[in-house]
Amino acid sequence: MVDLDRCAVAVEPARPAPVAAAAPAPQPTAPSTVGAGKAGMDARGTVVDSSKVEAGSGRTVKGLNDFEGEITGNPAPNSKFTKLQIGMTTRQVQDLIGPATDQGAYMTGKAWIPFYFGADRHRFEMTYKGQGRLIFAGGGMGDFSSGNLIWIIHNPNESGYR
Repeated sequence: MVDLDRCAVAVEPARPAPVAAAAPAPQPTAPSTVGAGKAGMDARGTVVDSSKVEAGSGRTVKGLNDFEGEITGNPAPNSKFTKLQIGMTTRQVQDLIGPATDQGAYMTGKAWIPFYFGADRHRFEMTYKGQGRLIFAGGGMGDFSSGNLIWIIHNPNESGYR
């Protein structure tokens, strides 16, 4: 058995904290800007490195035939990309703004899901020097076309190469 009376220690009563003079209210901070803290973007929402931009860093829009996509960054003055709409095919895009400086394709994670026969199993990317990048979602099983435009990345400093 523990004898608590022997464990008691004399403790001074707590003193009230000194009252400080009232500090001025902090100034409200400006609301966060579009690109603040996002990979590949500066604080004004301008894309500085297209290869580092992540999906979800732009604004979601509806395009042709109810395609949903994303537009990231601010278009350069006289940008060809302002003529484009989410949902366009690669043929429509090339007819409007010409051939890309560079292009390539890659598989998405959906390609490795067993028995997944939906769309977006691969992506096709086109880069335009001084304009930015365009990302197209590939079709479903048996559809090896280059797909529909799902992401426009405006970057006036784009080198044109992947």
